[in-house]
Order: sequence, then C-alpha cells, then structure tokens
Amino acid sequence: MLPDAAPELPDAEYLVLSSRLIPGMDGGYTIATLARARQLAGAGVAGGAGPQLLTFDPGTSADHAQHRQTFAEQRALVDPSRMRNLFDEAVTSEGGATGWLREAADPAVAPDPDVEYRVLVDAAGRPFAALPVIPGNPDWHLTDEPVLVYGAAGEVVGALHGFRGLYRAWLEHVVATLGDRPVIVICESRQLGELVADWDDPRVRILHTIHTMHVEAPYTPDSSMNTLWTRWFRLADRFDAVIWPTVTQRDDVVERFGSGANHVVVPNPIAPVEAREELREDGLVVVLGRLAAGKRVDHAIRAFLAADVPGTRMEIWGGGPEQERLQALIEELDAGDRVVLAGYTDAPGTVLDRASLLVTSTAFEGQPLGIVESLLHGTPVVSYDVRYGIRDVLGSGGGVLVPAGDVDALAAAVREVLGDDDVRARLSAEAPLVAAAWSPERSLAALATVIADVARRPSRRA
Repeated sequence: MLPDAAPELPDAEYLVLSSRLIPGMDGGYTIATLARARQLAGAGVAGGAGPQLLTFDPGTSADHAQHRQTFAEQRALVDPSRMRNLFDEAVTSEGGATGWLREAADPAVAPDPDVEYRVLVDAAGRPFAALPVIPGNPDWHLTDEPVLVYGAAGEVVGALHGFRGLYRAWLEHVVATLGDRPVIVICESRQLGELVADWDDPRVRILHTIHTMHVEAPYTPDSSMNTLWTRWFRLADRFDAVIWPTVTQRDDVVERFGSGANHVVVPNPIAPVEAREELREDGLVVVLGRLAAGKRVDHAIRAFLAADVPGTRMEIWGGGPEQERLQALIEELDAGDRVVLAGYTDAPGTVLDRASLLVTSTAFEGQPLGIVESLLHGTPVVSYDVRYGIRDVLGSGGGVLVPAGDVDALAAAVREVLGDDDVRARLSAEAPLVAAAWSPERSLAALATVIADVARRPSRRA
C-alpha cells in the first residue's frame, strides 16, 4: 500500500544522475526523470530550485545550453542552472582540463597505442580530454582503458582508470563542494548505477530507479535476461533502495531474486490535466507512441478493422522505423479511408481529448505513463495484458485488458467499447479516478517515505 501523505524530506543535498537528458530523446525516461526533479523542487529541495541534475553525455557546451533552454521553455525544469554536465565542467578557460580533473589524473597511466581515442576540445579547439572508443560493445562504460587528461599546452598530463574513474572524479568533486551535509543521490541510469555501486562515502545514500523491462521475450517473470541486467542484479543490494515503478514488477523481482536488496515501489508522477470534453470526436480511435516493432501497431490496425464498427476511424500518432511498413500494410488492407498515419504530435493531450478510445498493442511496457495520461483525459483504453504496469493501472478500471497477442480478442474489446455507449461512458467515468493513483501527491509521498527511511539507516556500502 502506497502512503497518502508525504513525510518531511530530510535536510540534505539532492543529486539526480542521468546519462543524458536531451529534448525529444529517450521518451518516457526523460519525462519521468525531469518529473521527479520537479517533484523534489515542489517539496522544497534547495529552497524550491530542486535537485542538481548531473548529466554525463560528451556533447558540446552549446548543445547542453540549448537542451536547458528547451526544457525551461517546456517548463520541464524549475531552475535550468541546476542542470549540469561533466564535460562542460571538465574544461578551463586557460586551456586543457580543469583543476579537479588534473588532480584526479594518474601521471603513471599510459594509453594503449592500439586503442582509438575521441579527443574532446574546448570552444577554441584545444584538447582537454580523450575518451577511448569501444565500438559495438554494450559494456563500453566498464572499460579499463585510460581516459586521457590534457594540460594547458595541449600535452597529456595523466589519465583516469576508465569511465568509472572519470565519472567518479566529477561526482566526488561535486560532493566535496557541498560541505558536510548528507547527500541523497537518485541514480536514473543503469550504466551509471554500475559505476557508482561501490561509492562508499558515508554521507551518500544512493536510490536507484528503474524505468524499463528487465526481462526479454516472451516477457514473462521467468524469461531470460540479457547480460546487462544479469550483471546489474548482482549489484542491486549495494544500493540503499531500488525503486520500481509498479508493484507487479517489484513483486516479480523479489519472487525471482529474493529480498536481499531493498526493493520499493514509487509510481512515476503524472501531472493532472484539464480535460476538454468538448473536443471529443465520436468514433475516433487513436494509437499514440513510437512506431517501433515492439509496439506491434500492426496488431492495433488489424484489430480495429476486424472490429468493423460503423462510423469509426483510427489515427496513429508518432514516428519511427516501422512507419513505411505500417503504411504499406494500410494500403495492402485498402484501409486508407479509415486508418491514417498522422505523424508526430507535440500536443498529445489534445489528441487524447479528441479520442473516444486509445488502443495499445505493445509487446511489453516499462512504465504506463501514456495509459495513465489517457485516463486523465477521460479516454478509455483497450490494451494487451502485458508486463509491466498496464494491469497495475487498468486492473482498477478505465479500460479493457485482453490476452497478449490475441488480435481477435483485441478486436472484440474495441467493438464492445465503441459499439456500446453505456460501456464507454462507464469506462470514461472510471478513468480519472483510476489515474489518481499516479498523482504527483501520491508519488511524492512514496518517494519521500523511501528517502526518509534510507537517510536514517547506515549506507549499504559502508
């Protein structure tokens, strides 16, 4: 049971770690990470400015400034100055690497001459660091190949032991500037989690959030995992808390791996909306999301056409690698007058206000943000019953769940909702009440409870 009221957040410094935060990239991950930062700002962290958002992508300072500006314009950031990047802070105006990076470099470490390096330069074209290039290796972040550090004259003055050494040097520098206060670290990235799992500073408590599915096809609780997840689970008990977005996923993990780690549930917050019922269009069915193979949009198209409810039409909003194949399918089925690929939208709320029904036929899910948002707009949902999160939402109402992969069952559910005004009205009335479980208030209460709990316990890495 999730708490309804938030305890007071501990007086501490708050850091949110993210591999990158780039507008328009990484979908729900970026949305959820920024929403969590706004949550903490609203709860009074740093006087309402919010946590420091620390990112690690080696883009340019100009790129990062543009990202901050875009997020600020979208009101996704409370204080853009709180969003910082390792590589922006690794340079000095005099040329070469900044002081903290030079101090962390080991002058005795030499690069392997057979390893390719990506040399990073400042705005004046002067090198300050060089990263080893590990092509085609998903474990690139775990390499021991040295990261080179340059002096003002463009000479290599030393090196760090891999990305772990580089990332940790910056984090330890950041924490050293915070005085003696406790530090709450919310790690939003699995790769970063692997690199900080042994960070034994007694002031630091690490909460590691999860954003996605941890198993592979067929996405059952006992399905195989790729080596990335297998390795991560070996480290899970080192984090002061592991935060899962849904009860179902947390319970599956505990059943399979035991309770040695501190597995907790904090639903991602979904901001309330003001639904515009006057925009509702009878018979409009929408699919909303990335056009990727795992979303199985072709199932939704076939189910809609098989439902064959008079006066209905389908709009598919989003872009992605499946776009051409889906257009070819629509033409093959001679359905161009009823099914359209509508393209990308920057106003998904308006799409949901217009819709009579949202259909999702995805093969798997990590966090049900889009479904909760649909319910907030009073739009019922028909969905495959897949892990994770969809049953956690629709199991309480607001939609219809059907067996995963069963196109005929999906069609029957679409026919039932579109063809029966009473059913559709009932589901629409249920929808906002069900979505309330994902309110910012309940999410913050759960998050604050976890933070307060780990703050009063010894670090798991001590």
